[in-house]
Amino acid sequence: MKFKFSIYFIFLALGCYAQKSEEDKRYTLDASQFYGSILRHNPDITHLIDSHPGGILLSLNRKTYGEEYWQQRYNYPDLGFSFIYQDYNNETLGESYAAYAHYNFYFLNRYLQFRIGQGLAYMTNPYDKETNFRNNAFGSQILSTTYLMLNFHKENIVKGIGFKAGFSVMHYSNANVKAPNTSTNTFALNVGVTYDLDGGKELTYLKTEKKKIIEPVKYNVAFRTGINESDVINSGQFPFYILSGYADKRVSDLSAIQVGGDVYFSKFLKELIKYQSIAFPENNVSADDDYKRVGVFIGHELFINKMSVISQLGYYVYYPFDFEGRVYNRIGLKRYFGDKMYGALTLKSHGAKAEAVEFGIGIRL
Repeated sequence: MKFKFSIYFIFLALGCYAQKSEEDKRYTLDASQFYGSILRHNPDITHLIDSHPGGILLSLNRKTYGEEYWQQRYNYPDLGFSFIYQDYNNETLGESYAAYAHYNFYFLNRYLQFRIGQGLAYMTNPYDKETNFRNNAFGSQILSTTYLMLNFHKENIVKGIGFKAGFSVMHYSNANVKAPNTSTNTFALNVGVTYDLDGGKELTYLKTEKKKIIEPVKYNVAFRTGINESDVINSGQFPFYILSGYADKRVSDLSAIQVGGDVYFSKFLKELIKYQSIAFPENNVSADDDYKRVGVFIGHELFINKMSVISQLGYYVYYPFDFEGRVYNRIGLKRYFGDKMYGALTLKSHGAKAEAVEFGIGIRL
């Protein structure tokens, strides 16, 4: 790995800027070095798996102590920002620089930390039909990225300095915004240090009685849109539009169950149908085949303050053109503005095969 200095010197440099103050007392820094392998999730990337990527991960975390009820229900998680530099040690893939927002969740008396982060990555060597045609993993320079981390985590071993070690999975993809998009998943072992900006001073965790939330069935209408491209390189990017309607029922202060349907107007499918009707006549595809789809789904919503995490599993009941199978899934985030309106950022896929990143707005009545 092309590191000009140790991760621990980086960490100490960051620590020089840490000032003890009332504003800093709920913040920690952590820095880790990782080394791993690219997972072979798709046979099309086999030619890219010839080395072991490595890199560094830097984070700033804000601790919570139960000032808001949701913090107590999730065992006082951290909120933070993180940065990952990854060197693939592969000339075709190059390097990546990624920035994230993340949550840290704690288990086993706070010795086990689970982190989930979502952000954007800059890739130094994406696909180019002339200069880098072997890179079928990254079709664009800017990618969406998610990482998961599970660590043994012990803070304040001595004078605010602690230790962490575990493993991480880092995913990079543009969700078919631009082809090619085979994507990568890096599994890595990591080890690092933590530093409490207040020298390890403990604060009191607040505890209140559990809230009981009772709601009638709510009805939702949502509109989602974005752009994407088929797997045919240079076939063009086209907009898509999705209308969704569903009912949800709150079953606890954390969860709601959803049942509903989607109507899809995906213009890239219209172009793909035309392409296949000409290029692959043996598939018996007609240029006039309908590109629209209708699906029904069941889902779950996990509430975190004004944010929530949604997961849905659907099945196309109207499916005139065969594209990646009838079963689909959606995961993502919602942000409520008031009691009724919300925005959403979701990933729609068929199993591990992404179709689109969806930007949506909706109303819950």
